[in-house]
Amino acid sequence: MARNLLRRDFLAGAASAASIVGVGSVFAQAPARRRDIRKTLKLSMIPRELPIEERFSIAARAGFHAVEPDTIFEAEELESVKAAAGKAGVVVDGIICSRHWSHPLSDPDPKVVDVCMEAMRVSLANARELGGDMVLLVPAVVKPEVMYRDAYARSLARVKELAREAEAQKITIGIENVWNKFLLSPIEFRRYIEEVGSPFVRAWFDVGNIVLYGYPQDWIRTLSEQIARVDVKDFDANKREFVPLRQGSVDWPEVMRAFDEIGYRGYFAAEVRGGDLQYLTEVVSRPMDLIIAEA
Repeated sequence: MARNLLRRDFLAGAASAASIVGVGSVFAQAPARRRDIRKTLKLSMIPRELPIEERFSIAARAGFHAVEPDTIFEAEELESVKAAAGKAGVVVDGIICSRHWSHPLSDPDPKVVDVCMEAMRVSLANARELGGDMVLLVPAVVKPEVMYRDAYARSLARVKELAREAEAQKITIGIENVWNKFLLSPIEFRRYIEEVGSPFVRAWFDVGNIVLYGYPQDWIRTLSEQIARVDVKDFDANKREFVPLRQGSVDWPEVMRAFDEIGYRGYFAAEVRGGDLQYLTEVVSRPMDLIIAEA
């Protein structure tokens, strides 16, 4: 979802083969901690120029159980994704709405909002067709011309509409915490979800996005059972930039203790710089194994 500052690359360049060969022995010594957490990643992290079957194959070979595409608008592409996932033996666990940044639900123009609403409807149908259970949604964007209170009221009304459709299709809408100047505390985030009032609208919690202005473990404990999916990335609070997993300011042992306390089970989704098979294996998948195994 590389769409703005939230989705900027957090590495200056791709790691060279020489720089990652030496870490293999460290990864091999990961503690054998058992948690019911599986790994997924954004399909956009796998080179787009490759055939869809090869992209899904790379995900599987890198050690991921699932993949998350953006909204699929064409029936032919949907069938290709479905076939590729089946052939690779991976799951499509969720869909990322591809219009929520360019056409947010908080926009004062109803025609702009309608674009996002339609993209959400397509995304919900995508998830159902592909066997997934969630759609990621950024609900609002506060701007100079969009006051916070208006963003809250407009988006809440629209999310309530979408909740009825999500419930009918048994697909959960995951509200993500992002750099959109909105839902800036875990208390408010939880209240927003509770105001929607649907078990099919929950939190898609992004660990790395919180570090700039809070502590992930605090948000996890406050959101608690409302967390339905987790995006995983790391952030250096001193440099104020995204960095490779386990090399930033996130206190991963404490984060994992918080997830244990709330009884989280499900997917951890990598949302970091993409790359080839070796990169995704050594720089993304194996560090995720260590995070999941944190004592």
